Amino acid sequence: MYEYTQFYIDGQWVDPVTPNTVPVENPATEETIGHISLGTKADVDKAVAAARRAFESWQFSSRAERLDLMRSILAEIDKRKEDLARAVSDEMGAPMSLASGPHTGLLSGHLMTAIGILENFEFEKTNGNTTHLYEPIGVVGMITPWNWPLNQIACKVFPALATGNTMILKPSEIAPFDAAIFTEIMHAAGTPAGVYNMINGDGPGVGTAMSGHEDIDMISFTGSTRAGIAIAANAASTVKRVAQELGGKSPNIILDDASFARSVAKGTTGMMGNSGQTCTAPSRMFVPKARMEEAKVAAKEAAESVIPGDPKGNATIGPVVSKAQWDKIQGLIEKGIEEGATLVAGGPGKPEGLETGHYVKPTVFADVTNDMTIAREEIFGPVLCILGYEDLDDAVRIGNDTEYGLAAHIMGEDTEQAKELAKRIRAGRVAINGGYDMNASFGGYKKSGNGREWGVFGFHEFLEVKSVMVA
Repeated sequence: MYEYTQFYIDGQWVDPVTPNTVPVENPATEETIGHISLGTKADVDKAVAAARRAFESWQFSSRAERLDLMRSILAEIDKRKEDLARAVSDEMGAPMSLASGPHTGLLSGHLMTAIGILENFEFEKTNGNTTHLYEPIGVVGMITPWNWPLNQIACKVFPALATGNTMILKPSEIAPFDAAIFTEIMHAAGTPAGVYNMINGDGPGVGTAMSGHEDIDMISFTGSTRAGIAIAANAASTVKRVAQELGGKSPNIILDDASFARSVAKGTTGMMGNSGQTCTAPSRMFVPKARMEEAKVAAKEAAESVIPGDPKGNATIGPVVSKAQWDKIQGLIEKGIEEGATLVAGGPGKPEGLETGHYVKPTVFADVTNDMTIAREEIFGPVLCILGYEDLDDAVRIGNDTEYGLAAHIMGEDTEQAKELAKRIRAGRVAINGGYDMNASFGGYKKSGNGREWGVFGFHEFLEVKSVMVA
């Protein structure tokens, strides 16, 4: 049982101002696995005051001091990897292979990337008589989601720390225990009091207090577009910087070549990873209309190879994170059937033998048109939509016909052709044949957000620029 009913403020664990303990569920068993407290504006005020005090000195910390701290954090992460993986699996249902692999690996990966960047980052650049100073923005409020919890903590906390900011983290109340263990790591590593603070809570109680707080200089938020709009509106009166990574409905263009069936299969299983709960997931697959029937066969076989089940066993995917999420996904699957899409694999209801837990059948729809609800809305579950295109111009047109622009995917043998297509897609990152890079920028166009995370781009997000001019 996980019990984290205190908050981490000013270098110590403290009781909430107003006790409000709530249970946290394991989505695989539907049983309570622990408790947290939900904070209030009063708790936020305490954390902001601590972060503001700490900023007075941390903003002037040396590169060497920051590097020493970050290397100490890396060593502490290594000691707690098993604890982190177990927490992620318990709270969000990720199979242990995924939790102990990508989920925890991204935490260390982002930290090692940030250390490498900090070693050579230029905080001063002189051009003629003008010197540009890159200075920390101040106190940062961070609101992170439940779907890749450690990844999103890492790509906010580490660049903010490296650039001299102080911070308050509000993790998701649905999956909070990995963040509590991460906080223990930050404490064990010797993070100065007030530099890093953590409060549990929900959006109305803590998120709203943070986004509208006069003494928070920046909000970095990852979550739904709906919540992002509300946060930006609430932050507007304080004119703080708001960086957002929001929803996605990413196209995956399958090129018409000899690798077609293999690309369809890989795109299908890629969509199902993390139970489809990935904002960059290749959820809209585009195939030549003439090869739609071939795509159905390959996608059906691939989807049926994805085995949902106990995260502590050998399952490919676990449950989705909550009953509310399960209900939303089921409603959209029903909507796809109602609107005339062809159900190729999966469908409504739970997989056979998995009556307990929020499990979803790996589902594939084909003959989808881009005006259907399942092609427009972010499903955030293991549900793939296959759409047909006449030619590549048509594929690009349909791919860009969405309010989102977080990511896109292209799969096929002609990588030069894929690179040219990538230039025409309105999205923040394009992965060709699964390309991946920890230094690549991460962020979206349109309603997928603003600002960029990861690598050196994440550093600049937390910096102000000052010009010093000499006559």
